[in-house]
Formats: sequence, structure tokens, C-alpha cells
Amino acid sequence: MRVMAIDYGDAHTGVALSDPTGFLVGTTTTINSWRQEVVVDRLAQLIQEHRPDEVVLGFPKNMDGTDGRKADLYRELAAELEEVTGMKIVLWDERRTTIDAHQILFNQGKDGRKRKKIVDAMAASLILENYLDFKRMKQE
Repeated sequence: MRVMAIDYGDAHTGVALSDPTGFLVGTTTTINSWRQEVVVDRLAQLIQEHRPDEVVLGFPKNMDGTDGRKADLYRELAAELEEVTGMKIVLWDERRTTIDAHQILFNQGKDGRKRKKIVDAMAASLILENYLDFKRMKQE
């Protein structure tokens, strides 16, 4: 079961795709646009190209578990993606993924400019990894 995860951002949107078995995080990419319609169009293309069984959108939550200030924007994006692709979009808690992505890239020795270019794809990978781990634990 192939899963795609999305880390939606103001100017950059990270996308990660699992392998066909849904066991490993595979390819990643970044969509560089602040315009939601451009992001939706590109995501729809990626969904059509890779045909994931599930699409997971990182959803902003505050540390206390309440919805983050951009929650409505993310719900709107999910609804638009569902309409365009016909797929159900799973909203998934993205707390700390960008912070953790920055830390991982820093620990790998990536400088600030390099980190900025790939942090969203790394955050999408972390969202995907968390979701896949959850699915595996649920099956046990």
C-alpha cells in the first residue's frame, strides 16, 4: 500500500512517498509556490503519477493538542484536494516535524541554505514515517 505525505507550507510544500509496500519512506520532492492553486495542481499531478492508496496531509496542532491557527486553511486544502483527486485526505498531526527536520539536517552537516531547500521534504518524510509506524502498530 503506497502512501503519500504532504507538509504544506507558506512558500514550500514537501511531499514524501512510500515504497509500494507502504513499509519504507521513498522519494521526496518540494513544491516551491505560495499559491494554493499551484500547490493543488502539482499535488494532483503527483497523485495521478504515483497513484498512492492513501494521502496524508500534515495538520497543524498546538502542543496542547488543539487545532493550530492555520487549521482552517489546511482543511480547505484537504477539501480542495479531495475534490480534484477524488481521494480521501487523512489529516495527520504534524507537531514538531519541521523542528525535528531542521535538527536532523543540522546533524547531517547541512548548512542553512541547503537546509532551507530540503527541510519541507524532510518534514513530509517524518510525517509519512509517523503515519506508517502508526499503521503498523495498529495492525499488531
